[in-house]
Amino acid sequence: MQGPDPSKTPEGKVAPLIAPGMTYASAATHLASLVVQRPVTPGWLMLAGFTGLLVAILFGVVVGLFKVGIGIWGVNIPVAWGFAIANFVWWIGIGHAGTLISAFLWLMRQKWRTSINRFAEAMTIFAVVCAGLFPLLHLGRPWFFYFLVPYPNHMWLWPQWRSALVWDIFAVSTYLTVSLLFWYLGMVPDLATLRDHAPRRWQQVAFGVLALGWRGSVVHWHRYRMAYTLLAGLATPLVISVHSVVSLDFTTTLVRGWHATFFPPYFVAGALFSGFAMVLTLTIPIRKVYNLEGLVTLRHIDLLAKMLLATGLIVDYAYAMEVFMAWYSGDPYEWATTMDRLVGPYAYLWWLVVFCNVVTIQALWFRNVRTHLGAVFVISLLTNFGMWCERVMIVIQSLQHDFLPSRQAMYYPTLFDWLALFGTLGLFTFLFLMFLRFLPMMSISEVQHLVRETREAEAV
Repeated sequence: MQGPDPSKTPEGKVAPLIAPGMTYASAATHLASLVVQRPVTPGWLMLAGFTGLLVAILFGVVVGLFKVGIGIWGVNIPVAWGFAIANFVWWIGIGHAGTLISAFLWLMRQKWRTSINRFAEAMTIFAVVCAGLFPLLHLGRPWFFYFLVPYPNHMWLWPQWRSALVWDIFAVSTYLTVSLLFWYLGMVPDLATLRDHAPRRWQQVAFGVLALGWRGSVVHWHRYRMAYTLLAGLATPLVISVHSVVSLDFTTTLVRGWHATFFPPYFVAGALFSGFAMVLTLTIPIRKVYNLEGLVTLRHIDLLAKMLLATGLIVDYAYAMEVFMAWYSGDPYEWATTMDRLVGPYAYLWWLVVFCNVVTIQALWFRNVRTHLGAVFVISLLTNFGMWCERVMIVIQSLQHDFLPSRQAMYYPTLFDWLALFGTLGLFTFLFLMFLRFLPMMSISEVQHLVRETREAEAV
């Protein structure tokens, strides 16, 4: 049985993206009050304190790594890449849905992005920050990270352009810079709204400085939309290029299980899959805690769940093709790697991936599941966990089963591996909590514009 279609009204018309009781003025007042007037709640303080503790643990792990070296992790020979690189690929993938929702859907003039694009943009920034830590810490001598940057020096030291690490530095730094500019530029009109609604003088000054003198004139809006569209056009190709570069870290090697031409589209689809899952994981509780049901409707959840299903099916197809090509190629090493994934010492990772990323998302074919907040939240959590297991499987399982029996070794993560992972989870959550408290969590100007269009359409 299918539940009611959230995209249609009982009369069969297209359902609005804004609840009936929301007005032009109330939308701005409600969103602005969440920043300038809402008091700090005990729940927010407890969560911020817990995530701050995780950040402190991460700092301790980094200090220990600087002092002792990457030997505190479980890496060995031949498994020279461990949790660090798996976490890097996972985090950088999570940030991709934010750019797709904000930039690509803006270019496509999709109005349903309005209520969720700011969540996604913030998620992108914080996920890329977490991702960028791991390649630097994995250097062995992270205090020499600036050797990766081409700068004039008297010793004529230049980066090794054939190194995948150099590709990652340029891809991630470019993606972070463009995403940060896109995020900040979109907030400029909203920062001016906060300036006008702020009751305290220091808030008015702070938001006034950040608003860059915005007054909402026709000239301001014209230049803003032009710059925002140009940045959106620049950011959209980065969704494909950045994770394609990350996939080349693997495909340019001769390691079995990695040397495959379909890795770039496979990684891009996996990044969007995990990114949409994280957007749902964040949006559903925020919608409840901050009383945003009038702005983030069930239609938004339904559309996000459909995107999660679509990208998940692409990833599932890649899983099937990976097994098929290993068999069809006749390469005994590739087939041995595939069988090792199915029944070897790390087989539990493969079956967890199949359960989380293949089996559970099939429930999203049904509308009553896509509009059930609890079910969608659980599926999104399982998807995030499944995609992390997939990254660990790709990185570790292919390395530990080398061509020669003498170069085969098991990888056992240490306490520091787990603390680094949970520390970045804490860092991501802590930064997101700061964003929710001190910056507009939704695009106030776009929401107001959508409210006005909705009410005008209802009046016709």
